[in-house]
Amino acid sequence: MSKINTRIPEFKANAFHNGATKIITDKDTLGKWSVFFFYPADFTFVCPTELGDVADNYAELSKMGVEVYSVSTDTQFTHKAWHDTSETIKKIKFPMIADPTTKITKAFDALVEEEGLALRATFIVNPEGIIKAYEIHYDGIGRDATELVRKIQAAQYVATHKGEVCPAKWKPGSTTLKPSLDLVGKI
Repeated sequence: MSKINTRIPEFKANAFHNGATKIITDKDTLGKWSVFFFYPADFTFVCPTELGDVADNYAELSKMGVEVYSVSTDTQFTHKAWHDTSETIKKIKFPMIADPTTKITKAFDALVEEEGLALRATFIVNPEGIIKAYEIHYDGIGRDATELVRKIQAAQYVATHKGEVCPAKWKPGSTTLKPSLDLVGKI
C-alpha cells in the first residue's frame, strides 16, 4: 500500500541535535516541510557519505523552509559518539532521531525486521504532515541530496500552483505543464 498522501505516524523519540539530546515528536514537524532520512546504522560506510551530502545541502534546505530528520535504529548516545568522532558527521546541523525500538522505522515501512535496521528511505512531508514523495531502496545504493532538493522544490511548487505539474528534470524557473486533453500525445 502506498504511503503517498498519508499522514506520518505519531511518534515521540530522543534525538541528538546541536550537541544535546532532545525529544522530537510528530507535532514538531507540523507547519513546515520535513524530510525523514532513514539510514541503516551509525559508524558504517555509505551512511556517512549520504548524511554528509545532506549536511552540505542543509543551508539550502533550511532556506526552503525544510527541516531534516535523520533516523536510524541507533540510540541518541551512539549518534553523539559518531558526531564526536567523525569529521563528516560533525557537519550535521539537523536532528538525528534515535529509534532503538524500531517503532518509527517500522511505522514508515522502512524496517528490515530480521536485522533491526532501517532501509535507505527518504520521505518528503508537507507542513500538514502528509507524505508527498518517498523512495526506498537497497542499502548499497547511496542517495543524492541535490536530487532531494529538486524533488522538494517541485513538491513545493505543485503545492502552491494548483493545476500545474512539474515534468522530468524540472528545476525552479523551468516550464511546467497544465494537464489537459490538449496535451495528450503532444509531449
